[in-house]
Amino acid sequence: MEGAPAAGRHRLPIFRERAMKPDIHPEYHEINVVMTDGTQFKTRSCYGKPGDTLRLDIDPKSHPAWTGVQRILDTGGQVAKFNKKFAGIGARKK
Repeated sequence: MEGAPAAGRHRLPIFRERAMKPDIHPEYHEINVVMTDGTQFKTRSCYGKPGDTLRLDIDPKSHPAWTGVQRILDTGGQVAKFNKKFAGIGARKK
């Protein structure tokens, strides 16, 4: 039989096109995005109102995950406290 699916295979269901439910979705509009280095671009988002500006604190140009440059920020002596607590681990005593 031509056009029939092979044995053991299932046909994908046919989905009918459905309209979105009215009045439950947020407004989707154009905003400006300002990167940490000052460059700007426009995108569409649900953020704010049309034409609002979103200023990024961290972006792919400044985040260590993308730049490969790691910095240790010692907030309240946490790094020093860690180093003091674990100073003897791994050190061999003779």
